[in-house]
Amino acid sequence: MKAVTWHGKRDVRVDTVPDPILQKPDDVIVKITSTGVCGSDLHLYELFGPFIDEGDVLGHEPMGVVAEVGPEVTAVKPGDRVVVPFNVSCGTCFTCSQGLQSQCETTQVREYGSGASLFGYTKLYGQVPGGQAEYLRVPFGNKLPIKVPDGPPDDRFVYLSDVLPTAWQAVEYAAVPPGGSVAVLGLGPIGDMAARVALHRGAETVIGIDLVPERLQRAHGRGVRAIDAREPELVERVRELTGGRGPDAVIDAVGMEAHGGTAGKLAQQVTGLLPDPVAAKLMRTAGVDPMVALHTAIELVRRGGTISVVGVYGGMADPMPMMTLFDKQVQLRMGQANVWRWVPEILPLLTDDDPLGVDDFATHRVPLARAPEAYADFQAKRDNTVKVLLKP
Repeated sequence: MKAVTWHGKRDVRVDTVPDPILQKPDDVIVKITSTGVCGSDLHLYELFGPFIDEGDVLGHEPMGVVAEVGPEVTAVKPGDRVVVPFNVSCGTCFTCSQGLQSQCETTQVREYGSGASLFGYTKLYGQVPGGQAEYLRVPFGNKLPIKVPDGPPDDRFVYLSDVLPTAWQAVEYAAVPPGGSVAVLGLGPIGDMAARVALHRGAETVIGIDLVPERLQRAHGRGVRAIDAREPELVERVRELTGGRGPDAVIDAVGMEAHGGTAGKLAQQVTGLLPDPVAAKLMRTAGVDPMVALHTAIELVRRGGTISVVGVYGGMADPMPMMTLFDKQVQLRMGQANVWRWVPEILPLLTDDDPLGVDDFATHRVPLARAPEAYADFQAKRDNTVKVLLKP
């Protein structure tokens, strides 16, 4: 089959790789019909080389049609249409039963002290072959695949794999009070969708902050107060929109991709030049992230407010302004999305009314063969690229 594979920094290719096969009695093989390129895939594209092997298959936002099932699978059958969550979770362990599928005890990567395995995402998260491919082996076939109706286009459901539950959890963790305010830092796919979810769930004032004019315009068109992050009086401008106090909540949807953090950028560049074993140790013990977005969130949020961190950070010793967090009595929540925890709340919204605008959420739909070009455009923010769907 054809699949998107990693070959080095800024080097992904579409290769021919072996077809997946059933390995356990409850495995499922899914023929992929749509698969997303995620902002966190760019972390693999740029930084996480020490934890990837050449030829690893990427991707964790797939959906498709069940092609084959193991003998113990009863929940789905060949021909069923399914979305595959990015968490590889068993659905039956203690953490899964608590709605914490991102911490699944069955698939935790204990060698690295990490949570649940993820599709297509490095040795840190299990080195499980990903879904930017023609076919995907999905374990836990009775619990993991999300069965969706036939009929509507893939765009209606594919974001259940990651974008929708991640954005939903970001807003849930932000704890925006009814009629309250929230600022969203970063209007890439997750930030854009988090702003939409916040408006849908009753936030009166949603402020979107980004550097890219097209992304600001896109958010403004959905009712978001869009502000360029380069405004010299950014904090004051946000406070003016929130009664002088600052927003009730701030969602950091940027993470390690924050712009403007010179020291963090330098650390990432230096890490990229080191031999893999040395770089891996540095990334697991030192701070390699530009922390501008998180520091901005701490400055923006009102006293007693909440910060929800959904952007991925990769450093282990990044500096945190603990005195300010304590003094402002800030609540801080974060973590990988627990996909199945939010599916029952989100799925009923994926109707013809399309309140979250999923039908036109993708900016680019391209054949799988054009994945390298799509990665490069997404990384460089060219051609108004916000969300890419690959079509095997």
